[in-house]
Amino acid sequence: MSVYIENELDYELPERFIQIVNEIVTASEEYVKCPFKCELNVIFTDNDGIKSINKEFRDIDSPTDVLSFPLIEYDRPADFSVIGNMSADYFNQDTKELMLGDIILNVDRVKSQAMEFNHSIYRELAFLTAHSMLHLFGYDHVEDEERLLMEEKQEEILIMKGYTRDYEEN
Repeated sequence: MSVYIENELDYELPERFIQIVNEIVTASEEYVKCPFKCELNVIFTDNDGIKSINKEFRDIDSPTDVLSFPLIEYDRPADFSVIGNMSADYFNQDTKELMLGDIILNVDRVKSQAMEFNHSIYRELAFLTAHSMLHLFGYDHVEDEERLLMEEKQEEILIMKGYTRDYEEN
């Protein structure tokens, strides 16, 4: 798994943020049993940065906590059979890795939502990363049934890695 990190913030990212993103990305890939070595981009930004992206791509003029831009259109979530006939479109020709897409994380919201939900910023970052990874694997939450399934899978990934609501960084 190759995770390309881009920092749009005007300060250096804590190394722990990068570790958590890599940990949850890898756990998510294993969780859905992806048969390919993958790559994705993760961009750390703030309220202004994500608001601009949200406006440009979703016509929503407000910040959000995270955005996911999957490159693959799945027939069913995590059904990798769709990739077989179009492998040239989905794989990086240099690295031979499956290109999943982009995750944009709003660090301002990571911090504020951690306080709002009374858990650590690390747990919130892990949660938003797991949420986005499931989007990159074709999961969505438009319908209630989809939302419940996605929430269950997010929680299973977080529990697998120990990021429960009472998680505290040592």
